[in-house]
Amino acid sequence: MPFELSDIDRHLLTKHIRDVPDFPQPGVMFRDITPLLADPISFGRAVELLADPFPGVNKVVAIESRGFILGAPVALALHAGLVPVRKIGRLPADTIREDYNLEYGSNSLEIHRDAIEPGDKVLIVDDVLATGGTVRAAANLVERLGGDVAGVSLLIELEFLNGRQHLPGLNIHSVLVY
Repeated sequence: MPFELSDIDRHLLTKHIRDVPDFPQPGVMFRDITPLLADPISFGRAVELLADPFPGVNKVVAIESRGFILGAPVALALHAGLVPVRKIGRLPADTIREDYNLEYGSNSLEIHRDAIEPGDKVLIVDDVLATGGTVRAAANLVERLGGDVAGVSLLIELEFLNGRQHLPGLNIHSVLVY
């Protein structure tokens, strides 16, 4: 059954998401979640809504940087381990790398080579799904290490950028869709 957000939850969350035009570059409408993070009721409810559809995962992969903020409490709520996926050169031990494109450039992500074990049931958490490049890169890293991507949980999906089309076969859960 598709996820349906109640009107109460939608209002609770959206009233704390600030639109910032022309950030990080002209023409981009940035959905700023920092006011939501500052409100404990909204933040707590967001964490519940991100975690609830995914019982039984044993690892949460959080994508740098706002994914860390959401992924850590989601991992705790699910009694799962937290695995950071970071930009190049920020993890101290042996890593593997995945390159990807995003809506206004390209980048690379890394994960520790020993962070995911074969058979781990993994939930990927991030703040926003835009073109899908970041999530695809994280999923590729998990799969290369033998993990099973049980799902992707996102606070916001920017539907007009068609990120889902680049993520076939992934169970994507978006709390809010713009």
